[in-house]
Amino acid sequence: MMTPDEFFGVLESMPQPQSVFYRLYYEGERPLFYSMEDLPGTYIEVTPEQYARSQMKVRIRNGRIIPITWQTAQKLAPSNAGTLCHLQDVAIVVKENGTYWSKRTYES
Repeated sequence: MMTPDEFFGVLESMPQPQSVFYRLYYEGERPLFYSMEDLPGTYIEVTPEQYARSQMKVRIRNGRIIPITWQTAQKLAPSNAGTLCHLQDVAIVVKENGTYWSKRTYES
């Protein structure tokens, strides 16, 4: 059986737990990787929630994470398939002698 003094002696001899930190390492404005290790390189501290998401579609500016927003645009373009339209007016749908048009999606 352990005495209270022995118990507290063992408790005091235990090493202190290391603090947990979450980092996003980056180069320029581009993220490289998220880590909980102390590694060489440029990094910013992130929250546990940001670390759990580990988003790579971000940029780092002035020590802050800026999410990249994707912009989507759709445009009608001549095609080999799609809707057959009048040669001079895309708003008029025809059954023959026309140009096929289809929707194209552009992301940036």
